[in-house]
Amino acid sequence: MERILSSIGKLSVVAGGLSLIPYTFIYDVDGGERCVMFNRFGGVSENTFGEGSHFYVPWFQTPYIYDIKMKPKVINTTTGTRDLQIVTISLRLLFRPHTQHLPYLHSTLGPDYDERVLPSIGNEVLKAVVAKYNAESLLTQRDKISKEIRESITARAKHFNILLDDVAITHLSYGKEFAKAIEDKQVAQQESERVKFIVAKTEQEKIAAVIKAQGEAEAAKLISSAVKEYGKSLIEIRKLEAAKEIAENLNEILVITNDSRIFTGKLKGFDQTTNIILGNCHERIYKESMEKISLGVYIIRGDTVTLIGEIDEDVDKNILHQKIKPQMLKPVN
Repeated sequence: MERILSSIGKLSVVAGGLSLIPYTFIYDVDGGERCVMFNRFGGVSENTFGEGSHFYVPWFQTPYIYDIKMKPKVINTTTGTRDLQIVTISLRLLFRPHTQHLPYLHSTLGPDYDERVLPSIGNEVLKAVVAKYNAESLLTQRDKISKEIRESITARAKHFNILLDDVAITHLSYGKEFAKAIEDKQVAQQESERVKFIVAKTEQEKIAAVIKAQGEAEAAKLISSAVKEYGKSLIEIRKLEAAKEIAENLNEILVITNDSRIFTGKLKGFDQTTNIILGNCHERIYKESMEKISLGVYIIRGDTVTLIGEIDEDVDKNILHQKIKPQMLKPVN
């Protein structure tokens, strides 16, 4: 019985070993990959093998799997510009191997071809292109410089059977001194634009003042001509219009007499002789000094008090309680 069990065990081991033999002769190539085959007598095969399972002879043949999908790589370099400014640039490359030339790529560079080639040609191209431009041009002509770098590095990489699908500058920085100089320049330009705006605004205000003065002069001529032709009736009409506007738009009239008394009243309108009629007129005691307050009639708009005319000293103050005649007022310059 023991002999039988021992024989079964040996057969199981042999069967298990035989079952593993096919896997030692098979290798898999996944999607987005290619295989380059090396054999000990013929070297690297000129053919590549695509996706799927393939047979090979162990020891005699060795498969090398290459990823042919697009991959990113970032190259950082510090270099000088034409005006001797130091800049730090980061360049992003999207690369992949040239599928048809994979055997030659494997023979000349090996699986780590990207580490051998891209940093070298990337730094060389960056230094050569940046040295042609001033530091400020790297900002103002960034698209042009990026295109020149892309064309140069793509052509160089193609010689090594590496294809570049995209090349872009992802980072660009200057030294502290130059960065501060750029900031100061921007501030100066903004200040210059502000000054230009103020100058233009001042010029427009001057033009507006001239136009206004010309209009007032023309209006004075017209009024003078009207007075000569029609007498003072036009002025009286203007007085009536002004009085009507005051009555419609103002809330309160304030009168300061020469004996330091203040009278206020609500406007009720104008009588037939254009006297200003005050309703509910009453006296207010002004608590502060009256030395700086001129005698006259003031318009009150909310918190704003405006002098519209001065009262002659020979006016009878008793009538101020009820009526103020416009002809009593002297115009305020």
